[in-house]
Amino acid sequence: MKRKPDRERILRSLVGKRVVILAGGPSREREVSFRSAANVQRALKNLGVDAPVLDFNRRTVEEFVLNPPDLVVLMMHGKPGEDGVVQGFLEALGIRYTGAGLTGSVLGIDKYAFKRFSQALGLQVPPFTLVRGEDGFSEALDFARRVGYPVIVKPRSEGSSVGTYVCDSPQDLKDTLIRNLKEFGHTLVEKFIRGKEVTVGVLGTGTGAFALPALELRVKRRRFYDYTAKYSEGETEFVLPADIPEGVHRTVQDIAVRLHVESECRGFSRTDFIIAEDGTPYVLEINTIPGMTDLSDLPAEAKAVGLSYEDVVLYVLESALPP
Repeated sequence: MKRKPDRERILRSLVGKRVVILAGGPSREREVSFRSAANVQRALKNLGVDAPVLDFNRRTVEEFVLNPPDLVVLMMHGKPGEDGVVQGFLEALGIRYTGAGLTGSVLGIDKYAFKRFSQALGLQVPPFTLVRGEDGFSEALDFARRVGYPVIVKPRSEGSSVGTYVCDSPQDLKDTLIRNLKEFGHTLVEKFIRGKEVTVGVLGTGTGAFALPALELRVKRRRFYDYTAKYSEGETEFVLPADIPEGVHRTVQDIAVRLHVESECRGFSRTDFIIAEDGTPYVLEINTIPGMTDLSDLPAEAKAVGLSYEDVVLYVLESALPP
């Protein structure tokens, strides 16, 4: 079992402090954000910390300027809560907040930048190309011909697999690119790697960070772990620990911790992988504010090594405290 967080020290540091949970906002993941926030609020109450859930809107911004809280627990999934915008706002006001700072948030939300970052670290990512506009269609179609169909199309900067599709033909790819460019802007086209989808949570910060067991995600009626599979009960079978060789398991755990530390994530993160049929682990993306719903992966991974939901929340809280 992994070490427990220092509950007494963390809670002692919050005595007399005003703690709030920030959720919602205009993101397409708004509903999921509130579900995560409600669970975190319940866990905080169990720990003796009363923290209201606030929707990120103009009224909240004005309130923070006039009467800033001492600590913000960030449970905003997607933009602007996971891309550095809210983090920058809170830093400008001198408000402590949980989770990744500006560097980790920008890298986490920008799939193109994160793939380049992972490559710079010598890690394997699926072959990809970035489409910035309709003038990039020809290059995208050439790329798909080279790597072979199907290919994955995904927005450059969205979470929870929003706007992510599998394309099986040139016409399918072109139609999807037209739709995604209009709705999301810059769009990635990525080789579809056949294999096992696994995800690895990390808790802690810096030298104290450690990996949780890899969780395998076996979707039942979908082609990949999309939004419906993630947030609809019964759509995904969770295999914990993942059914992968022990050496591969250790490798993806090591990679997850390295990415967590190198990208300056704090408290918690979750890295997604595809384990190809030949056993090669390909990095897909890092989640700097992982879901904390009843169906979310990271709390389940923590439970498998004897860490409660409250323990996970304590690690999240610890990420906002002075070193």
